[in-house]
Amino acid sequence: MTSPDNDLWQQCWKDQQTDFHQLRVNELLVRFWPRLGLAPGSRVFVPLCGKSLDMLWLRQQGYQVVGVELSPLAVEAFFRENRLPARRRELGSLSCWESGDLSLFCGDFFALTQAELGPVDAVYDRAALTALPEAVRPAYLAHLGRIVPPSCDIFLLTTEDLESGESHAAHQETAEEITRLYATVFHIELSHVENALETDPMDPNAAPIPVAHKVYHLRPR
Repeated sequence: MTSPDNDLWQQCWKDQQTDFHQLRVNELLVRFWPRLGLAPGSRVFVPLCGKSLDMLWLRQQGYQVVGVELSPLAVEAFFRENRLPARRRELGSLSCWESGDLSLFCGDFFALTQAELGPVDAVYDRAALTALPEAVRPAYLAHLGRIVPPSCDIFLLTTEDLESGESHAAHQETAEEITRLYATVFHIELSHVENALETDPMDPNAAPIPVAHKVYHLRPR
């Protein structure tokens, strides 16, 4: 992320403007994750993880979980609110908080190296891609490709707005941006589409807009 984006994200946590945080485990994760067929004990990477409860669910399914999050307030809150004792160690510009088979790196995603991250069997991306400015997304994917093995599947959840003049039928297809970003390296499977009317969590007074929650399974070519 660029420095202004980093500052904005940090300020959201300082101001407790975290309506984007889901108070329950994501239902689409629970319903569709088993289709990956990932063996228990596999290591799952969760980029831009915030304090997501999805990480606890993944651990409960028998996986090792490792996340990366910019805000120290989010990392501290995750361990405090879930009553998880954590050991902290410093790694240059990053710190690593560890509690059994769950580890969170605190710092800039782009500063995380392959050596620090270690082995990864799958990536769980719940709106990490779409949380970033569009111009930053190719750099996000390029760095992800540098730090995880090329054999990794990606379980990608997105929330896509219906653009002006766009039909609802367009929401039933793979988004053009997803094809542009991933198709050269991954087979893209759109597993599920769920349409809804939602208010922007950053502008709760605005009128609800039509969105599509999509589940993508990305398999390396």
